[in-house]
Amino acid sequence: MTDPMPTGQVAAPPGGRLLALAKRGAEHLLWGRVAVQRRLEARTKGARPVPTSVPPTGVLTDEATWRRATEEARRLRLPLHRDLPKNWDALGAVAAVLDLVDDGTRSARVMDAGSARYSPVLPWLRLFGFGAAPGSLIGINLEFGRQVTRDGVVFRYGDVTDTGLPTGHLDAITCMSVIEHGVPLEGFVAESARLLRPGGVLVVSTDYDQDPPDTTGKVIYGSQVHIFSPDEIRDLVAMADRHGLELVGSIDETTLAHSERPVHWARVDLDYTFILLTFRRR
Repeated sequence: MTDPMPTGQVAAPPGGRLLALAKRGAEHLLWGRVAVQRRLEARTKGARPVPTSVPPTGVLTDEATWRRATEEARRLRLPLHRDLPKNWDALGAVAAVLDLVDDGTRSARVMDAGSARYSPVLPWLRLFGFGAAPGSLIGINLEFGRQVTRDGVVFRYGDVTDTGLPTGHLDAITCMSVIEHGVPLEGFVAESARLLRPGGVLVVSTDYDQDPPDTTGKVIYGSQVHIFSPDEIRDLVAMADRHGLELVGSIDETTLAHSERPVHWARVDLDYTFILLTFRRR
């Protein structure tokens, strides 16, 4: 908690001061629960089952799918995201780290790119036993000022296209519902590939629709709302491949389809869905 905030670089909190205060309250409640729960579970020494309901790459096809993931997270005693469909991609990201990166020691170094201190991926990884080594779990965001630590997890200012971390430093990167908010994709993909060691994984979720609704005039967080189309997802996968990031799983006409639009964003009155993409560094 000692690093000064970068002068002139910290973004204003989206949604204004009142929303920022509400998020701060949610953050403290979440991390207080994680710390207490982790200590209680350490006494019982029972193994926590690995999540299995969400594949590393796929589309949220309907409401029943996110409800199934939310129920699994609840059974695993993971604190739920209040926006319940977001439990689907968070569970898929954590499952990918556990399945594709972890060697059983829970020593992987994981960064949540564009993180929020109240979002679920890092607290869930902490409950699964990651983060024992200082700095092995980190969240970065342009909104963050002074570095803070929550139950061993470090949150600091950082640009997802230029983190300043050493090459090959990370075992996994997660990036949940961030790239649709004006992130320069080439810069993000190139930086992620640089940061990952061979065999490391990048897990990305974003807003998606097989036939995206019109977002003209709908602006959030300083940029127009963007919902990725199938062609844009294919372009993203091809871009990742050029940077040495190979998709885990596959996408085609069938896997990119969805029977419902199970996500509703009330602030902009849009219905769509999510896509989860997992890549492995060659």
